[in-house]
Amino acid sequence: MSASTLERTARPRKSRTRSRTVSARPALALSTLKPNQYDLRPACASLVCPDCETWVPITGLQTKNSKVVPHDTGRAFEAPAVRCRLGSNRLVTVDVSVKKWRERLEGGHAETGHRRRTTVRRKPKVAVAPAVSQIAAQKQAPAGDEPGDGRPLWLLRKKQWAATASAVRDADTRRAQLPDGDAPLGAPPVPLKTLHPERRAS
Repeated sequence: MSASTLERTARPRKSRTRSRTVSARPALALSTLKPNQYDLRPACASLVCPDCETWVPITGLQTKNSKVVPHDTGRAFEAPAVRCRLGSNRLVTVDVSVKKWRERLEGGHAETGHRRRTTVRRKPKVAVAPAVSQIAAQKQAPAGDEPGDGRPLWLLRKKQWAATASAVRDADTRRAQLPDGDAPLGAPPVPLKTLHPERRAS
């Protein structure tokens, strides 16, 4: 298989480039990036390209024309050779000193190092309140000595009434057999005539 038929892969990013091409985009200020998104050490000056989110070397860090080198969007020798058109050759404004960058970087590590994992406390499950109809049904349910057998409540009530019907009829019969003239003491006499009250003349 010839080399021309192989798929081109991303080339390694060189720390220095002789290209004089400069992107027309405004310069990228390092102060707009987080401390962990760029490195100001002279041996490995680099930053995370905001467009393709890959680490890219910075050329001319000690000069006035610092810029991002031309780069591909993928890893060298692994991803396809797709050039980052927006981020390549973009000027970089170094507005953060190395000392300030180190302080911010160490401060960020100190803050994250002392953080503790928050314990997730699950809320206890609260029983769903019964509906008004369910509360009424519970109040009308049979007593503990007469548990329901799955039949509807009206059928149980009918069965209970049938069981006490004979006792009710006997009480009515005995009440009707009271002798004439007997009445509870202190009770007012029952009127035998229908009363028709007269209206006052206005």
